[in-house]
Amino acid sequence: MLKLPAVLTHAVACEFFRTLEKEVPSLPGKEVVVDARALSQFDSSALAILLQCRRQALTAGKVFSVQGAPPRLLQLAEVYGVSALIPATPERSAAVAA
Repeated sequence: MLKLPAVLTHAVACEFFRTLEKEVPSLPGKEVVVDARALSQFDSSALAILLQCRRQALTAGKVFSVQGAPPRLLQLAEVYGVSALIPATPERSAAVAA
């Protein structure tokens, strides 16, 4: 599971992006679950990070989902028209991942 930090704004997104390039391909299993519960301060850069995670997961042949996304992040995804690209973790997978 990949955990997002509490703050994910443009100012820190580049550094976190570099972390993704190493971590996502090396995650074990057939799915990449992103834990977004810690997010408290974010902008559209958080969506860019999630979309990059999704691209890397799919390229590695893995399933991608997001767990605990704040309502405001989901609203932002809806406004940008990408909400279907950041699916919530199914309940069964969430229980296994915990």
